[in-house]
Amino acid sequence: MNVLIADDDPVSRRLLQTSLTQAGYLASIASDGAEALRLLQQQDGPRLAVLDWMMPEIDGVDVCRIVRKAAREPYVYIILLTTRGHQTEIVEGLEAGADDYITKPYNPMELKARLRAGKRIVELQEQLVVARECLRAQAMHDSLTGLYNRMAILEMLDKELSRFVRDGTPVSVTMVDLDHFKRINDTQGHPAGDYVLREVARRMRSVIRTYDAIARYGGEEFLIVSPGSNLAGAEKQAERVRQCINAEPICMGDSVIPVTVSLGVAQASQELRRADELLRAADEALYAAKRDGRNRIVTCLGARPIPTA
Repeated sequence: MNVLIADDDPVSRRLLQTSLTQAGYLASIASDGAEALRLLQQQDGPRLAVLDWMMPEIDGVDVCRIVRKAAREPYVYIILLTTRGHQTEIVEGLEAGADDYITKPYNPMELKARLRAGKRIVELQEQLVVARECLRAQAMHDSLTGLYNRMAILEMLDKELSRFVRDGTPVSVTMVDLDHFKRINDTQGHPAGDYVLREVARRMRSVIRTYDAIARYGGEEFLIVSPGSNLAGAEKQAERVRQCINAEPICMGDSVIPVTVSLGVAQASQELRRADELLRAADEALYAAKRDGRNRIVTCLGARPIPTA
């Protein structure tokens, strides 16, 4: 693990570097507080730091304050190295954000022991971050298809609609529904239905733009949010989605399952500027596509669904 050594005394720096290298650490060196701060703020900067209290430019305590105020991840474990041993000064250092302190002249074995404790805390924090990100991903994604879930896509839509209201950036939505999906579950079984949903999700994801968002909105219904896309662009993408799904049947073992979808498209406008209004318009267009025979696209211009495919 990389450890930052920040000390303006070259002899002290050299002793620290030798001691930590012998203990198996990789040492980064800074001769003043400004350089130490720059190294700590790098994307892949040291996770452990031994900072001398008194340094040119910025002292160790102020480096602690700046690092803690930024609250960046991953966490940096900081040990202050000081000749000061008064209780009030120790409290000042800890309140500034130091995790530990050691007084000069220090015992090398004690410093190594404190670094081992810091390393355990840094590694534990890494595990917590990984666990948190896994939980965040689970909270935002549908477990069956791997697409965003309803809650996540609605949050994204709200953000895009805020941009539309603020500066007029267009945004469109497309509702996608599998035709006769109940028939697949009834005749092929629910495992086949799940397989179809996963394959449909994979095909749709392969043809939408990289900056579009797609979610399993509920059951066999999906929602695509297309930032920066007007109605014409959303219609073209909807046609790509329709074609990629019905171009060839879905094969599962010996079963060959033909699948088609119906789609409803709507663009945000002055009369469709809230999420519920825009989704209702796309939903009405979708059901118009169902009524008109399925396997087609209907767009909603204002409040009027218009068949396009």
